[in-house]
Amino acid sequence: MSCENALVHGGDIYTDRGLPLGVRLCDFSANLNPLGMPPAVREAAVSAVSASEAYPDPLCRELRAALAAQYGIPAGRIVCGNGAADLLYRLVWAVKPASGLVQAPSFAEYALALQNAGAKVQYAPLPPDFRPGEELPRAVGAGTGVVFFCNPNNPTGISAPRGYVRALAEKCRAAGALLLVDECFLDFIEGGEEKTAVPLLAEFENLLVLKAFTKMYAMAGLRLGYLLCGSDAVAEQVSHSGQAWSVSTPAQAAGLAALGIPDYPARTRAFLAKERPLLANALRQCGAEVFPSEANYLFFRWPDEHLPEKLLRRGFLIRSCGNYPGLDGRYNRIAVRTREENAAFAAALLDITRKGD
Repeated sequence: MSCENALVHGGDIYTDRGLPLGVRLCDFSANLNPLGMPPAVREAAVSAVSASEAYPDPLCRELRAALAAQYGIPAGRIVCGNGAADLLYRLVWAVKPASGLVQAPSFAEYALALQNAGAKVQYAPLPPDFRPGEELPRAVGAGTGVVFFCNPNNPTGISAPRGYVRALAEKCRAAGALLLVDECFLDFIEGGEEKTAVPLLAEFENLLVLKAFTKMYAMAGLRLGYLLCGSDAVAEQVSHSGQAWSVSTPAQAAGLAALGIPDYPARTRAFLAKERPLLANALRQCGAEVFPSEANYLFFRWPDEHLPEKLLRRGFLIRSCGNYPGLDGRYNRIAVRTREENAAFAAALLDITRKGD
């Protein structure tokens, strides 16, 4: 398999797609904050470049101390990494599970990380409405080493209450399994503070909560994620399973700056509350079945499998979900972007519907 064929995510703006002359690509495939990178974050990263002749702090001491203060957990139970995906791989290589359990559909890197470490991947298919139910807890067994649960889920944008996560953590603890709850998009949803699993870390040593600066602060190119652990031992294992300097000096500086903008998530949610319904309505008016996403992206089913190609000819890149287990090419995901970009996208959809090309 070539490197190009191995790409399974959105955000690939680098592949030459042979767009018509004058057509500029607009990326709706990557779920980044439509408000963009905050100026303070950008300035901190740029300023830190001048200090990058020295190696970065391999332990991310200052950043971990700030995260510990924010979440009220010991800094020794926090591991920073080169994005959330880096920490997924470090976790499975640290614990080397014989098998792992993943919802379907969900973020592709869970299964890829397990396969990379030689673990067997088990899937728990979601029901037709894609709401989390008993499928995942029921699939946890004595041989399960790690369970991955995305809240809200990617690509659906549907979340689960904390009570669901607690019950899942109890089931995993009884089976001797670790539970990783991926909350990389939780700050985008209203009432996310009532759904986060962070308060459960004091109760469950088998629990880990994955978060990232990447999406909320639109700093995907800087790569910065962190893992909150219910156990000192697991945190130490994960910390030692990766390279020493996984987080660059500019990324650490950007993360510290982001923590100094506590109102940014709320401002983002207010923007999404206005824009997401408009984009969802545009999809419905053109014949799409739109699922009830709470996040900064929309998951929908189109009447045929050719929408990504039709939109690409008009300069819009979307995330086809045909390579997710349990889905086909009719399913797609799009990010909520700026008002102007969303309006242009809606106009392109309408044009496709009228012309049928």
